[in-house]
Amino acid sequence: MPSSYEARSFYLSIYVLAILTGLPTNLLALHALVKKLRTKATPNSILLFNLTLSDLIFLAFLPLKVSEQFAGHWALPLFLCPLSGLLYFSTIYTSTLFLTAVSVERYLGVAYPLHYRLRRHLVYVVVASLTLWTCCFGHCSIVYITEFHPYNFSLPVNFSKDLCYRNFTNEQLTILLPVRLELGIVLFLVPSLITCFCYFSFMRIVITSAHIRKSKKQRAVGLVAATLAIFIICFSPYNISHVVGFIQWESPEWRDEALIPSTFSASLDPIIFYFSSSAVQRSCWNFLNWVKRIFTLPSLMHKVFFRKTQNLRRPSPQESICSSKL
Repeated sequence: MPSSYEARSFYLSIYVLAILTGLPTNLLALHALVKKLRTKATPNSILLFNLTLSDLIFLAFLPLKVSEQFAGHWALPLFLCPLSGLLYFSTIYTSTLFLTAVSVERYLGVAYPLHYRLRRHLVYVVVASLTLWTCCFGHCSIVYITEFHPYNFSLPVNFSKDLCYRNFTNEQLTILLPVRLELGIVLFLVPSLITCFCYFSFMRIVITSAHIRKSKKQRAVGLVAATLAIFIICFSPYNISHVVGFIQWESPEWRDEALIPSTFSASLDPIIFYFSSSAVQRSCWNFLNWVKRIFTLPSLMHKVFFRKTQNLRRPSPQESICSSKL
């Protein structure tokens, strides 16, 4: 087992890497999606906007985790501990549910194109998005229930020397472990099964269709592969810990390690945006072209300056004659 210093350094590097990779890509996606919503809003763009917002909320409160690991204990005000836990865990499940909603929207669009176009309304998508937000935050409010449970007498005394949302009494685990199992089933297992069904059906329809271009088929394969990879790599370990914890009737010691892959979901979700939205693709290419112009500008200035200096140093024919006469 790594020492406390090594473990803290590892967590710090993971959190900082997630912020550095996830924040600029999600801001770029947010810029593209906001422009899309202003010009021509679609159900897909609304769902992707909510997914981007979830990732940005997660990244905005991730520095609290950085501060905790840097200090070795929770050194921030007490009320921020359950708040950071609520937002941390809620945004994990909002990402899961909105990824599932995107898969359902994609499947309905190709499986029932006429019926879906006639019946799809932006109001339905907005109501569904608000419902998903409420569902996740309502379920994850267990953070407040366990943190301020009346049997948690040790919290005011030892909290400043401990990490946030780590040690639990038996009375707290009696409430927490069944709720975690319910979270894993309702907010992860069921959405995972729905996502697998929708995307495998979506990919089968797209690949077997003769009138769909090859580029769109490649985008469909990339979308399915990226989404399933996020479900398996990022969210599976943490939700498996819920099942193991319920069977063993204790909070697993490796639960913190299982949370680490979920941190990278905010960095990997922009891949979904790229394959799902042409507006995000255009925004990415425009940004890359802008960066390319920035980096080629110094060499261009050097060439212009070099040519000007050469012209200044190069004597004219008359000057050469005059200098030879002298």
